[in-house]
Formats: sequence, C-alpha cells, structure tokens
Amino acid sequence: MSSTPSPDASGAGSVVDTPNLDFAGTTPYEDYVQADVLTHLQHLRSDDPGEMVFLVTTQVMELWFTVIVHEWETASRALREERLPVAVDALKRSVRELEALNHSWRPLSQLTPGQFNAYRGALGEGSGFQSAMYRRMEFLLGEKSASMLVPHRGAPRVHAELEKALHEPSLYDEVLGFLARRGLPVPPSVLTRDLTQRYEPSPQVEAVWAALYAAPEEHEELVRLGEALSDVAELVWRWRNDHLVATRRAMGSKTGTGGSAGVAWLEKRAQKNVFPELWTARSHV
Repeated sequence: MSSTPSPDASGAGSVVDTPNLDFAGTTPYEDYVQADVLTHLQHLRSDDPGEMVFLVTTQVMELWFTVIVHEWETASRALREERLPVAVDALKRSVRELEALNHSWRPLSQLTPGQFNAYRGALGEGSGFQSAMYRRMEFLLGEKSASMLVPHRGAPRVHAELEKALHEPSLYDEVLGFLARRGLPVPPSVLTRDLTQRYEPSPQVEAVWAALYAAPEEHEELVRLGEALSDVAELVWRWRNDHLVATRRAMGSKTGTGGSAGVAWLEKRAQKNVFPELWTARSHV
C-alpha cells in the first residue's frame, strides 16, 4: 500500500492511503489465497437452487477438517517433544475451529425432506463417511478402523496418508505417553497397544485423570491439558449430534447416501465419548 500527500480542508498537507491497484500478473491476494480456484470448484449436478449451498457448505467443512487435523497433529508433535504450552495452544485454537465447523450445519439444518430430495440424487453414492480428511480427524481421536481405508484404494496418495495415520499414535495416545513420562501410572498395556485398533477405555487411565483433578493445585498444567481435551471432546460430540439432527430432519430414517445406515449409524456415533476417561473420571473426584 502506498501513501500520497493530499491537502486537507485547511490547506495543510495530510497523508491519504491509496492502495496499489496495478499488478503485472494476478494479485498478491489471489496468489496467496487461491480464491479463483476455490470459487470455481462448485460443479452443480442438478437444477435445484438449493444444491449450491449444500455443496459449498460441504466444501467449507472439508477446509475446517483440514485445519483441525493440522492443529491436532501440531499438538501431538508438541507433546512428543515435551512442549506442553505449544500443545495446549494448538488444542485451544482447534476449539475455535470446531465451533466454526459446527456452525456449518446451520445452512443445512432447516432443510425439509422435499428440499433435500430435490438434489439428493446428484450425490449418487457419495457420502460424508467417505471423506478422507474427516477420517484423519477420527483416527487422531482414537477411532481407528482399517476398513475405512477401503473406499480410498483408488486414490494412492490419499490411501497412503490414511494408512500412515492408521499406524501412528492418536492425539490421545500422545497425551497418555506424555502423562507416563511425567511419572503418572499409565499402564504399559495402554502405552504398547496396537495403534491400528480403536482406543478402549482403561480403569487405570480413569484413575490417573481422577487423581489429577482431585489435586488441581499440584497438577495445574496437566489439568489445563485435560480441560482443553474436554473442550475438544465436547465439541466433537456436538458435531455428531448436530449431524444427526440435520440428517433426521432432512431424510428421517431412510438409508443414507452411499449405502450407510443413515440416522441409525449417526445415533450410534453420537453416543460415544471422545477421550472417555476424562468424562468418567469426574464421577470419582
């Protein structure tokens, strides 16, 4: 941005900001944001005017998935490197991003069955459970399943990224490893578990969290970590429930796109807690 002098009403010189409008190529903003690419990714498959908001909202969700995965991977790496403040900062940022992600349901939450059915056929066999970035989010939360790689066999890069994530520690695995290195009695069976399997709650891990919360003045940093994780878990639970409500409202109990069980599958998902011992431990404090 350049500034050129211009007289004010009194005749005295003043500085007026005038933006540079002349660029040899595309604007620096476009080069950085790639807005032209983003705003031309909407290829509608029906004539229904409501399809645009469904498509754009879904694409926005994918972008939020991407940044949340980035935050959780940042937190995981920071915990491995014993940089707790960096991890907590990343988790706190992800809370704000999860709030924005959850608000993405609002444009879709009022769809009537007729409005949704007007363009539902354009999805074909497409379904949200096929989202590779959302699957990486789930893997980071400890919801591992090798079968969820199957839909991505036709995309080698995506499949390789998911397979790598399947074999890596989840965010919660990194948290428990960090607690163990701080001298807390996390059982070896948890620390050496098969990372490709879904995390299962442990009574001993529950006892660790209960002990931390029972003496917050002695474990202030670790309680702060636990609360940041609880914030994440709460918003993931809200995401799943908002998804359930939006789907129930739009299509009732019909089979979901892509052959999923629709509402029945979402109801089952909504009942699960993320970082389970953080919730059950509160009953013992």
